[in-house]
Amino acid sequence: MKTTGNTIFMTGGTSGIGLELARRFRDLGNTVIISGRRKDLLDRIADEDGIEGVVLDVADPASIAAAFEQVTSTHDVNVLVTMAGIMQVEDLRDPGHVATAEQTIEINLLGTIRTVATFTPYLLKQRDPAILTVSSGLASVPLTITPTYSATKAAIHSYTQSLRIQLADTGIQVIEVVPPAVQTTLMNQENDERAMPLDEYLDETVTILQQQPDAAEILVDRVHFLRHAERENRYDDVIGVLNSVH
Repeated sequence: MKTTGNTIFMTGGTSGIGLELARRFRDLGNTVIISGRRKDLLDRIADEDGIEGVVLDVADPASIAAAFEQVTSTHDVNVLVTMAGIMQVEDLRDPGHVATAEQTIEINLLGTIRTVATFTPYLLKQRDPAILTVSSGLASVPLTITPTYSATKAAIHSYTQSLRIQLADTGIQVIEVVPPAVQTTLMNQENDERAMPLDEYLDETVTILQQQPDAAEILVDRVHFLRHAERENRYDDVIGVLNSVH
């Protein structure tokens, strides 16, 4: 993926990794459009950062369709980033957790699939097209207090691999962004010393994108502990260490 001269549409992007990545892409000379459910927040970001926003609820197929029509009618989008997601604690002994699980699947997994399905025919006609999905180190080793979140990220990893192979002869580059725990408001990790500082994460991520334009996966050093646990026969130890602190 080239890192300048793109027009990038990002689902999510009003906070955390998404907003900071949008700022980094803007500073590299890209046009960036983010999305979110709160128009007031999108308007504030537009005023403060000069990043345009589109109202979008990825849990609603009609909202995805409307956002697609809005953004593609005014911009020649060539890069899609599916950043939107939620992460919630679940007690699997409580049948009430099913409502949380359904919401997580609707936003994290179906939101990604529906958005990609909506944009792919359009991106096939664009120059230098790319789709960036966002999984997690927890796709490889689950955080057991957030079981459905971890499961959706594992599904996104698998889905992205299939997407990459099916689109291999189309010119659309498919990239999986795989964050470790990062100091953001997600799960109240903004001051968690065990999580990677946000600026450090974005510095390393952008450097990989710049230095490895053909990369299929964006793996910062901190996420290898999780991503390669099974390959390196460390899975049992890693899942024990990961979940012993929660």
